[in-house]
Formats: sequence, structure tokens, C-alpha cells
Amino acid sequence: MNFDNLHQILANLYQEMLPLCGNMIGVAKGIAGLGALFYVAYRVWQALSRAEPIDVFPLLRPFAIGLCIMFFPTLVLGTINAVMSPIVKGTNSILVSQTLDMKAYQKQKEDLEYEARVREGKAWLVDDKVYDQKMKELGITDAGEVVSMWGERLWYDIKMWFRQVIRDFFELLFNASALVIDTIRTFFLVVLAILGPIAFAFSVYDGFQSTLTQWIARYISVYLWLPISDIFSSILARIQVLMLQQDVALLQNPNYIPDGSNGVYIVFLIIGIIGYFTIPSVAGWVIQAGGMGNATSAINKTAGKAGAIAGGVAGATAGNVGGRLIGK
Repeated sequence: MNFDNLHQILANLYQEMLPLCGNMIGVAKGIAGLGALFYVAYRVWQALSRAEPIDVFPLLRPFAIGLCIMFFPTLVLGTINAVMSPIVKGTNSILVSQTLDMKAYQKQKEDLEYEARVREGKAWLVDDKVYDQKMKELGITDAGEVVSMWGERLWYDIKMWFRQVIRDFFELLFNASALVIDTIRTFFLVVLAILGPIAFAFSVYDGFQSTLTQWIARYISVYLWLPISDIFSSILARIQVLMLQQDVALLQNPNYIPDGSNGVYIVFLIIGIIGYFTIPSVAGWVIQAGGMGNATSAINKTAGKAGAIAGGVAGATAGNVGGRLIGK
């Protein structure tokens, strides 16, 4: 499964759904027009009743909001997205650079592991061609060595298969967690964008003035989920690079024998699974958006359950497979 394509689909979905906010502009203009009438009439009557001069500048507020509603896709969404896009591009460039470093060190580690097996004289453990050639060279008189090599190769393949299954399982959960956060982010942004003109229209009425600032704060806060996710992924990638650098340094030692363990890598995958669901809370620290506490708390609870399920499944799988191998 290519998760990059799924993230790109969500990004395209967001762009395709943005024009739908135009369907709400007509309704919003009616609501805002009625609100502007009450807004201006109340203040003019109040000034006349007190025999005070009419202050025209505050009366321009509903008209300014009306202009924002009329040109909502371009004036509001276009401006906010244009301001936020450099942040997304900057964090994504950091992620790409860290990912490229990680792939380079991973390739170097794999090459050094093979060289270590060659130095050990057991290249046939990891190379099928060398294993087949070794078996062809052994004759009937070497039956004991053939059985020994076959058993050691079988046990090595079983261990590598089990470790790869566990690794693939947690990598799937890790990528699924990132996709869940991206999907929720896209849903929130689409809802805020489509119903944005309505929120602007109600902000004209007295008592609903905070609706305008709350909408902007929530939109920016949710928009920041993606760059924060990229920063978090960059941190995890950097940690993996440091781990790979340490492994490469160990493999360069002629006396070091690799064991192929992925334990530390799996631990950081579990940390990443839980960490992805804390992104909404971190975004709330950057841009304080009221009213999003229930949504973020639900996501955080889901993170705790996902981590518990991942740990439970890994423990149960390891116990079952380990018990069967010991029993054999």
C-alpha cells in the first residue's frame, strides 16, 4: 500500500471541495444583510436617543464582513492558504531531507551486514545463491554439515520472518495513524471552508462577534496539523538516522556480529503511533482555538487505545510464535 498516494488523494479532495463554499455564499449574504440592518439601525437609534453624534467607523464592520462573504473563496481561503503554504513547504522539505538520509544509512547498513556475514564465513545465511552453491559443493560424506547448514538456515529464516512480520505490522499501524490524522484534518478543513460564509454572517449579530475570530483560529489551528505532523515525522526520522549511524559504526568493527534485531526500531514505531494522535493538542499550543477540547481529547483517547492494542497484539504474537518454536 502506497500511503503517499493516499495522502495526495486527501490533498486533492480538499482542493476540489473548497469551491463548494460558494453554495453557501447566497444564504450567508441574506443572513449577514439582515444582521447588518439590525446592527446599523440599533446604533443609529441609540446615538439619536442620546443626542450624540453618530460614529460612522464602527458601522462599517458589517459591510466589511459582507465583502469577505461575497469574495470568500479568494479573499479569505486564498489569503489564509497562501500565508500558510510556505510553512507546509518548509516543514515538508525538512522531512524529505531527513528521510533521504535515513534511506542512505539503511542501504549502508544492509551492505555492511552482508560484509559482516562474509567475514564470519556465513554469507549463505543471507544470500540464496551462495547457499545453493555451498550445498552443491558438499557431497554425501558431508551429510552432517549439510543438515547443520540446513537447520541453521531454517532457524535464521524463521527468526527473520517473525521479525519482519512484527516490523510490517507496526509500520502499517504507524502509517495508518498518520493517515487517520490527515483524514480528520481534511474533514475539519472542508467543513470549516464550506460553512465559513455562514460563520462570517452570524458574526455580524451582537453576541456572535467572537464567531469570526474563533473560525479563523480553528481553521489555522487545524491547518497546522500537517506541518506539525511533518516536524514529528522528521524527529522520528532523525532518531532512526542516529540509530543507523550507531549500527553502521558497530558493523565497521571486524569483530562485531549482527543479530538483525529490530527491537529499538519497533519501540520508536509505537512511540510514533501514540505521538501522531497528540498533534491536535500541540496545534492548540501554537494557535489557541476554543471549542476543540472535546475533539482533541477523543483523539488522544484513541491514541492510548491504539498503543495498548498494538502492544497487546505484539505481545500475544511474540508469545504464541515463541512458544511454538520452543515446543518444536
